[in-house]
This record gives sequence, structure tokens and C-alpha cells, in this order.
Amino acid sequence: QVQLVESGGGLVQAGGSLRLSCAAYTPIFNINYMAWYRQAPGKQRELVAHVSSGGVTHYADSVKGRFTISGDNAESTVYLQMNSLKPEDTAVYYCNIKAQMALDYWGQGTQVTVST
Repeated sequence: QVQLVESGGGLVQAGGSLRLSCAAYTPIFNINYMAWYRQAPGKQRELVAHVSSGGVTHYADSVKGRFTISGDNAESTVYLQMNSLKPEDTAVYYCNIKAQMALDYWGQGTQVTVST
């Protein structure tokens, strides 16, 4: 069972930055898609950003221009650089990696809290 481990979450003031990292304990082959999702209290989990194996990125409107996703398929790692953070970015952030054969891996989540 492949395990994804996230790090980089924490408490930051509004306007600050954090960089989330997600790495697999064992290599994942034939990655199609890497993504970050988030879930705020009382809300559904939502897609924040994703990057395809070809490097094409997509961002939720709420984070465009502030967040940057990057991935390293060879290292089975994905990052999320978050700048100009807002209190509404407060949530548990989850990484997700999808590979061929419908393999779908999730991290355990890392808390991001943005104070006013």
C-alpha cells in the first residue's frame, strides 16, 4: 500500500506564505495526475489545483495568481506554493496522486490556518 506523506502546513498570518509538500514512501509509476484538495470545517472537499503528467496545470478560481502547483513524477512528489494567504484558505489540505490502472492515492491531510 503506497502511503503519501504531507508536510508544510501550519499557522500563518494573512498575507503570508506556506509551501506544502507531498511525497510517496515508495515510488509511484505511470503517474497521470497530481493534485491538492482542501476541506474547510462544514464544507465539502474541493479541488485547489492539479497538474497532469504533461505539466498542464489547473487552479480553482479562488487561488489563481496566488498558489502554484508543481510535481516531480520521477520522485513521486507534489508541491503547493501558497502566497498571499487569506483566512478563507484555512482548511485541511490533502494531496492526491492518480496513476494508470485506476490507482488513486491520498495523503492524510495537513492543517493550514490563516489568521487575520
